[in-house]
Amino acid sequence: MTWFPRLLGVATAAYSVAIIGKPELFCRPTGLVGESESPSDSQKVLTRAIGGRDLASGVAMALAPAGWPLKTAIGVRVGADIADLVVLGTGLPDQDSREKATMVAAAWGALCALSVLAADPPALRRRDRLSARSARRAR
Repeated sequence: MTWFPRLLGVATAAYSVAIIGKPELFCRPTGLVGESESPSDSQKVLTRAIGGRDLASGVAMALAPAGWPLKTAIGVRVGADIADLVVLGTGLPDQDSREKATMVAAAWGALCALSVLAADPPALRRRDRLSARSARRAR
């Protein structure tokens, strides 16, 4: 079932590539620029830095071996989402943008956090199920 965190990793990486290539995709929904404005050079740099961070965490989730390496990659992703929640939720220019960014970061972070439940290798999950059945039968 490691496909779930890996899918989230691929989606994170894809979004990251998009905002690195076209920073407006991040700057407009966050209210950093208006609909008809272009991001400044400093906004592009900031957006690309965020995109680079998220690209690294997304690729790690997509490619890390199941078990602790994948759980660590998920933890890094969740940490980035918590940072986004705090920084974007308090620092964006208007209340509407802050609320949207907080909701997106919280939802994505929660999905990624839940995906840790599917991060163990299949053999380990199977062994845990068998152990639980044996324990129930022994009662």
